[in-house]
Amino acid sequence: MSTPTQKLAGKVAVVTGASKGIGAGIAKQLAAEGAAVVVNYSSSKAGADRVVDEITQKGGKAVAVQGDVSKKADIERLFAETKTKFGRLDILVNNAGVYEFAPLEEITEVNFNKMFNLNVLGLLLTTQAAVKQFGPEGGSIINISSTASTFTPPNTAVYTGTKAAVDAITRVLAKELGPRKIRVNAINPGMIETEGVHAAGFAEGEFRKQIEAQAPLGRIGQTDDIAPTAVYLASSDSKYMTGETLVISGGLR
Repeated sequence: MSTPTQKLAGKVAVVTGASKGIGAGIAKQLAAEGAAVVVNYSSSKAGADRVVDEITQKGGKAVAVQGDVSKKADIERLFAETKTKFGRLDILVNNAGVYEFAPLEEITEVNFNKMFNLNVLGLLLTTQAAVKQFGPEGGSIINISSTASTFTPPNTAVYTGTKAAVDAITRVLAKELGPRKIRVNAINPGMIETEGVHAAGFAEGEFRKQIEAQAPLGRIGQTDDIAPTAVYLASSDSKYMTGETLVISGGLR
């Protein structure tokens, strides 16, 4: 159910990796602003179903669609199901990603390929598929990068490399797709408290304390610190904005 006051009424969005964390927060916020949302997930069906339930219980529209976005066949199925379910596409949020930290001596081909295949190649292939479905009025692509690309912490050479690639790709595609009225921007979050951060053991301990000590706002972020910016970039509020990287990190750089 949409109302004229909603910024994204009548729009359709695909959010990759939306079963938890930042992706789930963005999916819920886009739906709250009137968008019909495809909640993509790779393995956590239960998590994606929870996000869909939360959206639909509040009167929004959402569907969960499985797909590993490092695989072209899965991407094609994801967008075919989007078209079948909602008939159009206006917004793509490239949120799916993976991180593993290791010092130089422990970097392996497996570790490199896993991160680059999902964080970089997956983003490119997903964007390629989405662009075919955008109408003549264009659309908005939002890439979820990371402050790692500029903060460059030690022991993150591969992960940070993927996010630096995302930053560069965002600017390239903004130029490439601008003539088709497709805007491409990135959000670079700082440390956000998510299930993944808890699972990695970063939610407590020295790393978190270090981040909080260095961030001018004195805390790590929450998913609702990121989601409103995704709404802004998805909506006509940012209609003259493309190729930008918005850093949301409590001032940490």
